[in-house]
Amino acid sequence: MRPSYKHALIIGAGPGLSASLARLFHANGLRVSLAARKPSDLSGLAKDIQANTYSCNASRHQEVVELFAELDRAQAPDVLVYNPSRAIRKPFIQLDAARVETAMQVNAMGAFYAAQEAAKRMVAQNHGAILFTGASAGMKGYPQSATFAMGKFALRGLAQSLARELHPQGVHIGHMVVDGRIRNADRPGYLDEPGNPDSRLSPDAIAESYWHFLQQDRSAWSWEMELRPWVEDF
Repeated sequence: MRPSYKHALIIGAGPGLSASLARLFHANGLRVSLAARKPSDLSGLAKDIQANTYSCNASRHQEVVELFAELDRAQAPDVLVYNPSRAIRKPFIQLDAARVETAMQVNAMGAFYAAQEAAKRMVAQNHGAILFTGASAGMKGYPQSATFAMGKFALRGLAQSLARELHPQGVHIGHMVVDGRIRNADRPGYLDEPGNPDSRLSPDAIAESYWHFLQQDRSAWSWEMELRPWVEDF
């Protein structure tokens, strides 16, 4: 049986992938809610797709609890996309412990907070989907990337555990491994390489893959999907 979704919440919303997801969800008839630390930055997107915006620092448990309570007053989301991410690229012995702790709160604990609040509501309905935006750092640890690897490995472990626990309760869990840089016209390092068309991931193409994942028949659910440009080494 293919699911029908009504309300998508994107936490960590911003330009790029989040915006592509928001537009695609709206185009497919879903109500969209966007949560970010600075919701004022989302005003243009929100106006285009009639989305509601909310202030939420996902690394703070109480703010996540309050976000879901506010959404309950209208309609609890039956799709959650957790997008926040924090990376620190530095030699290991130079890492500042306080900054590492903050990054872990964003990459791992925030995902736990959001997923737990969403799952409380979805399990009761025997319906819903929780998608986590992961990275290749959650599959292999790179040099000078210990902080990011720690957070993304934790994220993947959370997703795998939730899939085994919540799939039988009707909640589809997805860990989406985005392996490569997402194309961004405003950032020079995130444009396609000269002579290599599509060497950066298109945010619209990633969003389409998220949507295909959500449309899987429950007789053949995945829990993880890897996405990378055709020229990316892995």
